[in-house]
Amino acid sequence: MLRNEDLPGLFQAADEAAVGGQRSYLRSYGLRLVLAIVAALFAALSLRVGTQATDLAALGTALAFVCILTLDIGLLSSRPNRTWHEGRALAESAKTLAWKYTVGGDPFDHTLTGQEADTQLIDRTWRLQHSFPEVQLEPTTVATITDRMRELRGCTFVERRQAYLEHRIQSQQRWYAAKSKQHRRRGQRLRAIALMLEIAGIAAALAKAFDAINFDLAGVVAASIAGIAAWTSARQDDRVAAAYATTSNELALVGETIRTAGETNWGAAVSDAEEVINREHALWRASHVE
Repeated sequence: MLRNEDLPGLFQAADEAAVGGQRSYLRSYGLRLVLAIVAALFAALSLRVGTQATDLAALGTALAFVCILTLDIGLLSSRPNRTWHEGRALAESAKTLAWKYTVGGDPFDHTLTGQEADTQLIDRTWRLQHSFPEVQLEPTTVATITDRMRELRGCTFVERRQAYLEHRIQSQQRWYAAKSKQHRRRGQRLRAIALMLEIAGIAAALAKAFDAINFDLAGVVAASIAGIAAWTSARQDDRVAAAYATTSNELALVGETIRTAGETNWGAAVSDAEEVINREHALWRASHVE
């Protein structure tokens, strides 16, 4: 078994950077959408106090927009979404190299001596790291070739094939299947919320038309619907759910190929399997390029 903590230091550093970038971007983007709704709410109200009849609601609107502007400047300067997308691509590429080395896939097949395989992996990892100059990597103390990677590479062919099948192919298949269902459920919830808001918007507009309320509640609802649409666009749940479902089914077929692969065609079989996984990563990365 090759766990994430057994993978090279480059994977650990890029993975931490990607997770941090994702968390920062989604939090900031979500807060921005909430503030836009708050601004619309204040804009729909009027609360005048004092002898100068200062409208506190208008001040609230201005403050909300100042906060939105501050968040936008922060997102433009730090670009956490870039760190998220590029960091994830780097981490997954490093993981692919590690698995190929560990189980003897191309170009690290067992015709190479241990030193030759090590040199190739170090050289490719070096070039991979420098092909993502914009990723601010987190510090790491993990080696490029961990003890567990060396240990598994030294196992028999049957042991390596079984480890790759169970802990790479089948593990990834389960991950993609579970994530596909998760994204599909989230997409359905967001659509249901948007539908309820649209009904609420109709009710709010009719209520104002018949003087049941005297403020623009429909405008607040419209801002909420726009926020839900923007959040849906940022998450891309439906597209991701479909892509992950496709990849999980492709990996089921790949698993059968790996299960029956012989030692003579093993290197190519591993390379083809990793290509299926990397194709999904490439499509995901391309869909998030700004």
